[in-house]
Amino acid sequence: MRLENTYIGVDGVGETTERKLWESGALTWSEFDPTLCGSRTADRIGSFIDRARPRLAEGDSTFFERALPKSERWRLYENFSEAACFFDIETTGLDRDRDAVTCVSFHQGGRTETLVRGDDLTRENLRELLDVPLLVTFNGARFDVPFLESSFDLDVDSPHLDLMYPCRRVGLTGGLKAIEPEVGVKRDRPDISGEDAVRLWREHERGVDGALETLVSYNREDAVNLRTVAEGTVERLDRKLLP
Repeated sequence: MRLENTYIGVDGVGETTERKLWESGALTWSEFDPTLCGSRTADRIGSFIDRARPRLAEGDSTFFERALPKSERWRLYENFSEAACFFDIETTGLDRDRDAVTCVSFHQGGRTETLVRGDDLTRENLRELLDVPLLVTFNGARFDVPFLESSFDLDVDSPHLDLMYPCRRVGLTGGLKAIEPEVGVKRDRPDISGEDAVRLWREHERGVDGALETLVSYNREDAVNLRTVAEGTVERLDRKLLP
């Protein structure tokens, strides 16, 4: 679903009204006919479309993040997928006040970059890489984003799509590794757990050869695979919602 299909950000328009508009022929903004609904609702929709079109042309994802309910922010994906940044972090534990971020991988535009603690994992580098039209994570709203904000005194305010919630809407439950096979992701090696990630970092600190390379490799793979999960999830939501 593209933003041009969306009416649900308009005040007073919910799922039922939006579906009626679609089924009446107004599948996109350009097909909207004011006679399909009451005059007040039609005026609000027309006003929204007039404001939204130039914002979309300018690539203003923040406008749509603010207009949409949290549960519908997945609708940003198809319009901003090419500029989206998929990212994942590894840490030494779950307590962001006591534990540390060890590496962060970013996948954007077909390229993947990893920042590593003690090397290039700095506040400045994170700020630059997180300044994008759309961030995509899995469980990042509860873990990755607040962990980075706390650890590096950051304010991550880019529009953010946490895939865990739209995944649940289409029956893709469990953690990221459980969902990946359902959308066609195939890994050539066994998964590592959070405990394994901590162990690999500790081994790296002790100078064990290959520990950091293994940790970074898995972290990068997690970030890259988020794109496939996003595309599979949005495709399922499209089939479920659009007439």
